[in-house]
Amino acid sequence: MNDDQLLRYSRQIMLPQVDIEGQEKLLNARILIIGAGGLGSPAAMYLAAAGVGSITLYDDDQVDLSNLQRQIAHYTNDIGTDKVISTQQTLNNINPDIKVLAIKQRLKGKALESAVRDAEVVLDCSDNFSTRFAINSACVKHKTHLVSGAAIRFEGQVSVFTPGHNNSPCYNCLYAESGEELQNCATNGVIAPITGIIGSIQAMEALKLIMNIGENLTGRLLLLDGLSMQWNEMKLRKNSHCPTCGSKK
Repeated sequence: MNDDQLLRYSRQIMLPQVDIEGQEKLLNARILIIGAGGLGSPAAMYLAAAGVGSITLYDDDQVDLSNLQRQIAHYTNDIGTDKVISTQQTLNNINPDIKVLAIKQRLKGKALESAVRDAEVVLDCSDNFSTRFAINSACVKHKTHLVSGAAIRFEGQVSVFTPGHNNSPCYNCLYAESGEELQNCATNGVIAPITGIIGSIQAMEALKLIMNIGENLTGRLLLLDGLSMQWNEMKLRKNSHCPTCGSKK
């Protein structure tokens, strides 16, 4: 690290769990963020600020006026701009030293397989059923850490899946593929800070995974009720009959 980096990241480096070694891991890390909306915005911004060296963004949407209430990487002047480009500009303003690759595309098929294989950690910040299961399947196949978040109305949830490690369950162990579309913010609404809370936790879990510190959310699902401001935790177990990761599938 150069002198500017030592100063920029000094408040992290002074933490004994991070130190120079942990910061170097962040600077050399490759993170894939799928979705540049309510969750992807705060997650990407904190990861950029923390010094994650390479962030790849995928989203196929453009910034709309209704996004601005919660998708904090975008500004009024960005309306009509591709979300990945708007987010890239925001991240570069936060930290010009990192590499941000912005791809306007719904990530699927071979492109998804390749992107997941090349990443150390994947953040699922998407908002639709089919994408979540496709991401999970690719992460299980390539044994890539997955940080999954969701937010709707006043509620949020977040978990970590580490296929191939610690007997981790996968997203499919938690939710069955029913073919029904998940509820989303467009049809059910969402209060702005919920997306910030969950997205920030996703960023925190990603940093811990990269630096191999603390206790991550593998095998646990955090549930937030924003109206009562109460957290609940569910224990998750690997399903031996899971069609994605089970030994008896």
